[in-house]
Amino acid sequence: MKILDTLGVQSFCFRHFKENRHVAEKVKEIGLDRVEVCRVHADFHDVSSWKETITIYQDAGVSIVSIGVETFDGDPKDEAIFESAAAAGAKHISCHFKVGTFAKAIAQVKGWSDQYGIEVGIHTHGGYMFGGSPDVVQLLIDLGTPQIGLCMDTAWVMQIGPKHGDPAQWANQYGSKLKSIHFKDFTFASNGQWADTVVGEGTLDLPALLSALEERNFSGVSILEYEADPENPVPALKSCVEKMRLLAQ
Repeated sequence: MKILDTLGVQSFCFRHFKENRHVAEKVKEIGLDRVEVCRVHADFHDVSSWKETITIYQDAGVSIVSIGVETFDGDPKDEAIFESAAAAGAKHISCHFKVGTFAKAIAQVKGWSDQYGIEVGIHTHGGYMFGGSPDVVQLLIDLGTPQIGLCMDTAWVMQIGPKHGDPAQWANQYGSKLKSIHFKDFTFASNGQWADTVVGEGTLDLPALLSALEERNFSGVSILEYEADPENPVPALKSCVEKMRLLAQ
């Protein structure tokens, strides 16, 4: 399955480890060679130092396929984020927008997207954050298309609730506007509280999602994410990789 051939991991999974050489080692340890680097491990406004970080991943045999999740709020200095992505050879940035500045920021990001040849995916973050609910997501994508689309975080989509938050349905609904996916899974308690678990072992119907993506010929950025066990995430992440590869056979 093409999706799994290009699977990467979000560096936030390794947030306990501050040195990028350790992060790169752990990416390889879980059986992957692609990463989405987050702000925990880089300052994307300091392009010079970021280029040194890129070399660390290159020397380790790890490709930087995306950066994020970044927040765009209309600051012209944020063009450096696109410069950083371009320097790494990444063709995608995952992002947030803010309620008071999204109109200005989306116009800026569309221009930078064209200038640098980098697509942008709006990261869904459940019902408690701007840009998480379906109607707001649709509004932002309508304003940003075709440069700006969706970065579907599967766990946070489910947090919206089963009537409106089915990742397989979102894959069909957004189609070509689906720029990237964060494969993440939650279990939910009776009070609605969530907890990370191995992808496919919680609430996420992983076979249905993979089937929907395959039918749509999804070719965007695929990122694995598991936020529990920050001091020792490798065992669970290995299980995530094995689970996804097993389903692809």
